Amino acid sequence: MELIAITVPYFYANESREIGRLLSEKRFSRLHIRKPGATAEEMRRLLAEIPAELRSRVSLHDCLELAEEFGVGGVHLSRRNTMLPAGWRGLVSRSLHSVEDIREVNEDYVFLSPIFPSISKPGYKGYFNIEELKDVVNKKVFALGGITEDRLPIVERIGFGGAAMLGAVWHRRIDPEQFKLQLITNGVGVDDTVAGAAEALKGGCRWVQIRMKDAPVEDVERVVEMVAPMCRNSGAILLVDDHVELAAHVDCIDGVHVGKNDMPVAEARRLLGPSKILGATANTFEDVEKAVTAGADYVGLGPFRFTTTKKNLSPVLGIGGYTEILNECRKRSFDTSIVAIGGITLQDIPDIMQTGVKGVAVSGTILKAENPAEMTARIVEAINHSLIKK
Repeated sequence: MELIAITVPYFYANESREIGRLLSEKRFSRLHIRKPGATAEEMRRLLAEIPAELRSRVSLHDCLELAEEFGVGGVHLSRRNTMLPAGWRGLVSRSLHSVEDIREVNEDYVFLSPIFPSISKPGYKGYFNIEELKDVVNKKVFALGGITEDRLPIVERIGFGGAAMLGAVWHRRIDPEQFKLQLITNGVGVDDTVAGAAEALKGGCRWVQIRMKDAPVEDVERVVEMVAPMCRNSGAILLVDDHVELAAHVDCIDGVHVGKNDMPVAEARRLLGPSKILGATANTFEDVEKAVTAGADYVGLGPFRFTTTKKNLSPVLGIGGYTEILNECRKRSFDTSIVAIGGITLQDIPDIMQTGVKGVAVSGTILKAENPAEMTARIVEAINHSLIKK
């Protein structure tokens, strides 16, 4: 089946390198550059950095007038851009959103969307009856919206000519096994922080967030240097709290978590690019919606109860608050990875997991335990038991 990749809507560092890598692998026949609101100068910079020999497999959604200048092979028409460049002789594609439009396709190929609930636009649902599309689609029609590897056989069976993918191409998948227990460090110094992370990893934690709010960045870098090999050897994810630029430029860091008073999520995402994990703190459904829409891969929802590890604490949620917010997420089709945070103990886990969160984040419960590794193992066991009961 023919596959087309679509870029994320924002520019980020080293994007041209990622585009070149993707096209060189040849899994995708074409790449569509979609940058709503892009200036001609921004688009010129990106196109100039893409190897000339690959540009024939590129289509532009914006700044279509640059296609001929840079030897781009295709242009894409949409509600934003409805006219072809003067004298255009390359490939033409178009976006469709209704079955009726398929009967009037004059382009080389078209995107029909959304077929499934979108990955890149949470809450954007598919609204076609998949089976009814069998008698309508043809080889010029490519499925778009929520396309993942496991859905490709469905797309092929229905009779689409191919599929266009965005979120599944660029966004890093969060492993539920790693996500279900997260350690948030709270060490007073480098050695203390490293020791705490080592104990949690020993006990079975597979997600470590280095949080050193009042420490100089040099200390955070030293901790990362020592904890990263431990995480790699344990198959664990390593995130840092707040230090977005550090996460963006250090390969061994898998991502970053930003609080409500840290860098805005959208700005953090532009610095990180799409392939690193970005988490954000939330206290309400509105916070969740805003964070995910701006580009967060997961949300730390809390606090569950009062905790001394955070200053300027938001209102505590308790079981009732989690239940209400998770119900709203389901109602709005926000299938977002949510981890519960804030003052959580071993005894709280069964009730918290039943609200629908996909994990818990702890700090003091592990780090202040008499045997941190043993406590970590007990928490993992409690989470696993709760997941079985679901």
